[in-house]
Amino acid sequence: QVHLTESGGGLVQPGGSLTLSCTASSSIFPILGMGWFRQEPGKQRDLVAVISQGDNIKYADSVKGRFAISRGNDQNTVHLHMNSLNPEDTAVYYCGAAIRPFLVLSATQEDFEGWGQGTQVTVSS
Repeated sequence: QVHLTESGGGLVQPGGSLTLSCTASSSIFPILGMGWFRQEPGKQRDLVAVISQGDNIKYADSVKGRFAISRGNDQNTVHLHMNSLNPEDTAVYYCGAAIRPFLVLSATQEDFEGWGQGTQVTVSS
């Protein structure tokens, strides 16, 4: 089983910045990668950024150049540094862990598990 906890969300003005954090634990399987996804009410969960244990990274086109994903000193922690936020970034942000081999460039939410409650990011003036 895998369990993750997201934190760092909040209210920010357009153009502002936030950093999200996620910690994961797996009692049996090593964590091979972690991903950030976001979801608005009534909409599908969309990929934001994915990073593997080997630091292979994939970003959604909508956040490329504005967001940066990184792992902490602990391989089971991940951060999402968000800059130049706009109202379209408003969503609940979730992180998941990959405990099975996956392809970073074609990763989907099905590759990840252990979703937590998410953290709300609201961008509004």
